Amino acid sequence: MTDHTHPLRPLLGNWLWERGRIGMRWLRCADGAVGFDEGRKAQFADETPIRVPLTADAASPEAAAWPAVHEPGLVRFLRAAQLGRAEDAGSPAEVARAVHDCVELGLWAAYQGEALRARARWSLEPMFDDEIAAAVAEDVRRTFVPMRAQLAMYDWAVVHGLPGPLLTSDSPFVDWRVRGRPPMPFVSLPLGPYCLLVGSPSKRTSRAAPVVWQQAAAMGPFKDHNAHIVEGARHWIVGTTDEQLLAVQPRFAPPEPPVAADAPPTA
Repeated sequence: MTDHTHPLRPLLGNWLWERGRIGMRWLRCADGAVGFDEGRKAQFADETPIRVPLTADAASPEAAAWPAVHEPGLVRFLRAAQLGRAEDAGSPAEVARAVHDCVELGLWAAYQGEALRARARWSLEPMFDDEIAAAVAEDVRRTFVPMRAQLAMYDWAVVHGLPGPLLTSDSPFVDWRVRGRPPMPFVSLPLGPYCLLVGSPSKRTSRAAPVVWQQAAAMGPFKDHNAHIVEGARHWIVGTTDEQLLAVQPRFAPPEPPVAADAPPTA
C-alpha cells in the first residue's frame, strides 16, 4: 500500500503542523526514531495492512469497498471537534455519518494486530496462501463482526477541550472495557490532540441517537489514554511536539550495545 492511501490518513489531519513548515511529528516503533514528515501525506505510515471486511456478508458489494469513508464530511467533522464547534460539524445526518466512518476506521485499525498474529499462526500450517488468508479472515471476523454490530448501538460523544495533548498511532482505537485498569464501559478514538470520540452502551433501541458534544474540564477517566496508545502502537505514533514523542522513545529505542570488559573508557 502506498503511503498516501493509508486508511488512517484522514484521522491524522488535526495533528498536522501548519506554522511555517507543514507536516507531522512521528515516532517509529521499530527503532524509536523521531522525525518530522513534510507535507500532508503521512508518508511515515507505510506499513502494508491486512484487509478483512467486517460487513455482515463478506461477499457483498459493500464488503468489497469496506471501509468506505466520505472524506470531505469526515475532515469537516474532525476540524469542528478539534475546535469544539458542534455548529461547524454539519447536519445531524452528516455528523452521524462522520462518526460511523470514525468507528469503521477504528475497527479496521483495531483488528490489524489480531490479523498479524493469526497469519503468523496459520503460516505454520501446511496451507496455501489463499487458505491462510481465508483462515485469517475467519478469525478476525469471528471477533470483530459482532463488535461492529455492538458498537452500532452505542451512544457517541465528542469530548473536546481536553487539557493535555493526546497521542495517536496506527492503533488508535482504545477498548477501555478490556484495557482499562480497572475496566470501564466505553471505547474511544482520538480525533485530534484535544478531542476524543467516546462510545458507551446505550439503553436506546434505535440507532438514531444524536451525537453529544461535551466540554472537558479535566482528563478524568481518560488520563491513561496516551499510555494505552503507546502500549498498543505497532508501527508509528504521532504527537504534537518532539518532547511528547521523546518522552516515550525509551520504550522503542534499541538497547545500547554491551561494552566489552576490556574496552578502553570513552572520553
